[in-house]
Amino acid sequence: MEFDALQEFEKDIKQLLKKYRTLNDDLDEVKSILKKKPDERPPFSFRIDSLGIETCVIKVKKIACKALKGKGVNSGLRLVYAYFEVAAKIVFIELYHKNEKENEDRQRILDNFK
Repeated sequence: MEFDALQEFEKDIKQLLKKYRTLNDDLDEVKSILKKKPDERPPFSFRIDSLGIETCVIKVKKIACKALKGKGVNSGLRLVYAYFEVAAKIVFIELYHKNEKENEDRQRILDNFK
């Protein structure tokens, strides 16, 4: 499985690393899980439909963050990625905390995958 990220995603991480110091380690853990099971797995993740694009875009709702002790997978972090099954590739689109932003940036998804 190959992993890639949008430039906007890199900016998201840079901002969030100031608050959540363990984020890089936490993302490595997420990557190891995605290598084995990249498709959606409710209730942990689900496909974002109604975008009008063919690309499979998935949102992960349950991400464990070591910086948020005692929260486990209920940390509030959200990860949005595009999964290309044929190419065995995942492109990270967005990472945010649910308290700072209500929903994923659909315009970012459309701008990059239309």
